[in-house]
Amino acid sequence: MSDTHQSSVAGGVDHNSAEEVRKHVRTYVIIGAALMGGTVLTVWASLIDFGSREINIAIALLIASVKGFLVVGFFMHLISEKKMIYSILVFTVFFFTALMYLTLWSMERGNVIQIH
Repeated sequence: MSDTHQSSVAGGVDHNSAEEVRKHVRTYVIIGAALMGGTVLTVWASLIDFGSREINIAIALLIASVKGFLVVGFFMHLISEKKMIYSILVFTVFFFTALMYLTLWSMERGNVIQIH
């Protein structure tokens, strides 16, 4: 019976102990509260006119990016993953940003093709 218990203990730390579970639950509750606060902040920021539509959109995207990082980092456990996961994430962000830029650039007044 002690062999079974020792096989679940990696490096002398029992990852299923009550203390370890409480630590993870506390982290998830804090992140959940931060996400709820971010949602309230998003709604509040949507009611404020920051001077231009572009600034309003930039602020909304900044808040959404922080909330997205919290979800990806903690709930999807990417904050503790290896370099390969981070490399894929960086490439994804790069290509997403490039595609968004190209989309917005193509929609500028001088770049739109007029079909008659």
